[in-house]
Amino acid sequence: MMEIPFRNDAFNGMRALVCGASKGIGRATAEMLAACGAEVFAISRSAPNISGCTSISCDLENEEELEVMMDNVLAKGPIHILVNNAAGPKGGPLLNADIDEFEAPFKRHLHASHRLVQKAVPGMKDARMGRIVNIISTSVKEPIPNIGVSNTLRGAMASWSKTLSRELPECITINNVLPGFTDTDRLASLADSIHERTGKSVDDVQSDWLNQVPIGRLIQPSETAASIAFLCLPQSGGIRGISLPVDGGRLRSI
Repeated sequence: MMEIPFRNDAFNGMRALVCGASKGIGRATAEMLAACGAEVFAISRSAPNISGCTSISCDLENEEELEVMMDNVLAKGPIHILVNNAAGPKGGPLLNADIDEFEAPFKRHLHASHRLVQKAVPGMKDARMGRIVNIISTSVKEPIPNIGVSNTLRGAMASWSKTLSRELPECITINNVLPGFTDTDRLASLADSIHERTGKSVDDVQSDWLNQVPIGRLIQPSETAASIAFLCLPQSGGIRGISLPVDGGRLRSI
């Protein structure tokens, strides 16, 4: 049972759209926002069955599907909270990546996030309340070895977000959460991908990761979800344009 660190009415009257909600950090975030009173639309290709949420199937790489989904959600009222999140690309050195390996990840991350923000902002502005949180990676601060395409993509997302933080109306905040090595299916598949591309054993890949983390363990998705929810609170309006690591102390920078 996930521990909820906020009041059960913290998001009463607010509507939230959470992308990549079928599992991991996205699912934990959808569950936490719903448990705290938000009306949550949980988006993924598989339309996850999450208690207290409205599940919607949508392929973020399909622009037409995305437009229809957002039009349907917004027809019943504004979105106050938007959590941009999607599956990351395969691991491997950047120099070995083919050009076409960039296309799909950029579509489901940067392109989809940009269109979702464009669609959501007018309603947020009218409601005088908007919170946008992008789930990215600590690689925007320090590139992580052997995930070259992901490092590139996350950097683009961070710059896009920072630019918007200077353009959005004062009632709308946009921030990034930077997960470290988190106990999700994504991390396991990433270790497998690095193994396939470099020959390094999965055990060695995972050991290398944990050796970088002062707390000596993987982060739980609920820990990251709590940080996301905090940035979505009405009381967090003074936090804007930041990138918040949830990484167990992995980053060496201040």
